[in-house]
Order: sequence, then C-alpha cells, then structure tokens
Amino acid sequence: VHLVDSGGGLVQAGRSLRLSCVVSGFLFDNYAVGWFRQAPGKEREGVSCIRTSDASTLYKESLKGRFTISRDNATNTFYLQMSNLKPEDTAVYFCAAKALTIGCMLGRYDYDFWGQGTQVTVSS
Repeated sequence: VHLVDSGGGLVQAGRSLRLSCVVSGFLFDNYAVGWFRQAPGKEREGVSCIRTSDASTLYKESLKGRFTISRDNATNTFYLQMSNLKPEDTAVYFCAAKALTIGCMLGRYDYDFWGQGTQVTVSS
C-alpha cells in the first residue's frame, strides 16, 4: 500500500486550500482513509476520515463546517478541502489508510499506512 499526499503551502488566514492523497495497493475497496495533522510540539491529531465502502465520513468536532473530506473514485484520490483557514490550522498534514475497517476512526494508532506529510502554513 502506498500513499502520496500533496497540496500544502503558505496561505493567508481566511483562504482555502485543498490537500490530495493518492492511494494505491489495496486489493479490495473496503478501507478507511484519514487525514491527520501535527503542529510543532503537539500530538498528531485526527482531522477527518472516510470509509470507501459507503463513503461515510467522520470529522473532528471543532473542524466541522470548515473541512470536507472526499474521494475521486476514478483516480482513487482523497481530498481534504479546508476553508476559512486560521493560523492555528498550521501543521504538517498526513493522510493515512487502514484496511478492512468496520468504520473509519480518528485515532492515529488505528492506521497502518501513512503518507509523507505536507506542510500547511496559515499566516495572520
């Protein structure tokens, strides 16, 4: 299984950014993809996840309404659309995947495969 995440950058507060994660290597279309972030000096935290079998999603409560996770089935690319970005959203963002899950989760230790991370910096 291989994940490649991208799309980070430097943006001003209030702007939007879309992160991408290309996933390959799963034999069956029944897995979860999650987005996580880690700010300097802080623990890695779950942002959102999606289950491929039914496209069900889960969000960190405080990010609902600003972040949206989605999937392009044709390219097996997973997106995290982030809007109205704030300086506190600054972090390295990672996508992760877990096979054969009964549901998607936001715990970092629930995931087996990780992308390399992409830096998001929001200036005030």
